[in-house]
Amino acid sequence: MAALVALVALVAGCATTTPPNASGVATIAVNPGVGGPVQGVGIEGQDVIGMSDQMMRDMLNTPRLMQAHQGKAPRVIVDAGQFSNDSSQPINRNLITDRLRVALNRASSGRLQFVGRQYAQAVEAERALKRAGTTDVGTTGMTRAVMGADYRLGGRIASLDQRSGKSGLTQRYTQITFEMFDLESGEIVWSGIYEFARAAGDDVVYR
Repeated sequence: MAALVALVALVAGCATTTPPNASGVATIAVNPGVGGPVQGVGIEGQDVIGMSDQMMRDMLNTPRLMQAHQGKAPRVIVDAGQFSNDSSQPINRNLITDRLRVALNRASSGRLQFVGRQYAQAVEAERALKRAGTTDVGTTGMTRAVMGADYRLGGRIASLDQRSGKSGLTQRYTQITFEMFDLESGEIVWSGIYEFARAAGDDVVYR
């Protein structure tokens, strides 16, 4: 009987000391501004940060884009509506345009006005409630029309892939173009480009 009790105690002790998921890999905190342990040949998190910061600085230093009209800051739309992905990599385009818009909005300090065209449906619904008398007019009052924009972000993500059957290496050239175009005349008032090429033996799966 004593031997049986000792055996049960030994098994229970082993069960409590064995760490959960012993064969797994512990979570690793990764700085989004630098490459992490999982990397491929496509657009990575550090590229999203780097390109949005680079484009933001370039836009703010473009007099044609930043020029005030009759003393008023230019109105811009920065979203993924005119930003296409023609590359071989699936990517959420909002990752790029959202970060660019937020960075521009904060850094411009009122020198640009941002039109939230992605919120147009919510704006129209609220305007209808106010004008029907269902709600009051709020604290800022009503406008005759919603805000129109002067410029809008456009652009394209493109890539060129190569693979060597001999070495098994995959190489990809990625080019991301950004443009701000005049919504009245169609003139392109600013252009920027971000490009890189990477090669790897075992590419990762992007989702």
